[in-house]
Amino acid sequence: MTEPRRPGPLLRAVFRAPLRLYDWHAGWLLGHRFLRLTHQGRRSGRRYRTVVEVLKTDPASGEVMVMAGFGRATDWLRNIQARPAIEITLGRRQFVPVHRILDEDAAAAVLADYEQRNRLVAPLLRRVLGNLVGWTYDGTDEARHRLVRELPVIAFRPVDDR
Repeated sequence: MTEPRRPGPLLRAVFRAPLRLYDWHAGWLLGHRFLRLTHQGRRSGRRYRTVVEVLKTDPASGEVMVMAGFGRATDWLRNIQARPAIEITLGRRQFVPVHRILDEDAAAAVLADYEQRNRLVAPLLRRVLGNLVGWTYDGTDEARHRLVRELPVIAFRPVDDR
């Protein structure tokens, strides 16, 4: 399994743009497409904020699913595995979350649904995901399963929803 590639400075600036909107209390402009995860450093104890794209929302449970785009070594994922996430902000909604890592089949189904709902940008999405993992992602079921083994899908739901 290859280590997902880290983005260069320009791409990092693009990725941070949604965080600036949340900093300016305008995260609601992003709708429910992105969430801001507030988490605590596993070693430093510092508070961090990370914006990630929402792949799917389950309206019944309030659960939102995201992908760890830099794999299992993604800092925010390692942080929430060591210490519980502090807060999720999604649009104007905020909640204290619990999380779970989806199994391979569930994660592949979430990604397939996301690709289906975003058919127009699917070719670009496949290229970006392929660049992250370092191999050509073609959107086949086999490739999707391989992808979610490398880039896990994490579900967050409000802690008080049992």
